[in-house]
Amino acid sequence: MAHLLVVESWVGSMSRLLPRAIRESGHEFTFLTRDLHHYLRGAPEGAAHPLLGARNVLTADTNDLGELLPYVEKLHRVLGFDGVITSCDYYLPTVARIAGHLGLPGSGPEAVENACRKDATRRVLADAGVPGPRFAVCEEWADIVREAAGIGYPLVVKPVDLCAGMYVRRVDDETQLAEACRALNAFPVNARGQRRPPVVLLEELLDGPEVSVETVSYAGAVQVVGVTDKSIGGAPAFVETGHMFPAALTAADTEAAEQTALGALKALGLVDGVVAHTEIKLTSVGPRVVEVNPRPAGNRITELVRHVTGIDLAAAFVDVSLGHTPDLRRTDTGLRSAAIGFLVPETEGTLETLESLPDADQLRAQEGVLEVQLAEPGTTVKAAGSNNEYLGHVMAADPDGLGARDRVDVLLDALRAGLVIR
Repeated sequence: MAHLLVVESWVGSMSRLLPRAIRESGHEFTFLTRDLHHYLRGAPEGAAHPLLGARNVLTADTNDLGELLPYVEKLHRVLGFDGVITSCDYYLPTVARIAGHLGLPGSGPEAVENACRKDATRRVLADAGVPGPRFAVCEEWADIVREAAGIGYPLVVKPVDLCAGMYVRRVDDETQLAEACRALNAFPVNARGQRRPPVVLLEELLDGPEVSVETVSYAGAVQVVGVTDKSIGGAPAFVETGHMFPAALTAADTEAAEQTALGALKALGLVDGVVAHTEIKLTSVGPRVVEVNPRPAGNRITELVRHVTGIDLAAAFVDVSLGHTPDLRRTDTGLRSAAIGFLVPETEGTLETLESLPDADQLRAQEGVLEVQLAEPGTTVKAAGSNNEYLGHVMAADPDGLGARDRVDVLLDALRAGLVIR
């Protein structure tokens, strides 16, 4: 039995998948957080959050690395950690620093930090010749205007350090550019109390479909698990509306996406102790890297992979964080594709009902349906500007081929028809 230190977490899917994977692997964990109530609020009513079932639940200022490292060192002498892990992007660099400080497995801190900072990722990949969009990193308005004109409209405005598509916007002119920058500047501290750098990333708007490459890095080698597709809505925001694994691509496009992702991971140095989710645009002039995320995919993509291949990426994440060889053997699950689609609100108000299919049980009973999650009536709704405003999701599979996305689209259409928001 190994003992993992879990430092913070998202409160969504991975906050449940990760504790499950640790326990099913026969290990235990200590959970360390700066705000226990963040997780109490995230638990379903009347249920204990899985993270709070840890062997130890401890509090410390996880945002202050100067205080945190000596504190964790003292914990390590008493509790004896075999690895350290997090599912939350905002603490991936912290975990890498802890692992390096304690001599535990993991990628180098600089590699993780460069992957988590979108501006640093752009510079590293550009220096290595890995294809990406034309970009500029600016702080002052005069520089932003000048660089935007140089890249050319339309373009994309991004924060360098936020997640889930927050404040990522397409802008078509200088007026929209100013609006996007004002909105970003009005969010100086993220949801975990960390002050944000006051810089803006400008990027060329890329054409073509977007996919993600799911990989596991261990002992200096990177293994591709597969390629997932992505649909986008919510313009001018970039809200993920659905995914399918595996992506319905030609062999040539699959190979191009995989090789581009491998080049990005190697350039960043993410070749050990990482489960990664690398986003690629298949543009008219070839693949381009959108982002490199040094953690398992969100939005239940890991579950799509598991349903089709039998590979548990949460368990692989635990393995590589302990320095163990991950189990990436494929099994015949009887499914050839799995897809998920999200209910993305386009207006604000209060959710009253889902009239056309009144309850989730009816959906779950339909052939091929794997998961259904729906918001409760009375939920406050706002028009989605990121991946944080979903009203639910449907996951379905196809045992015969790549028809899972079509199945999900039919189910979502029925749900949208009954969506009442006032």
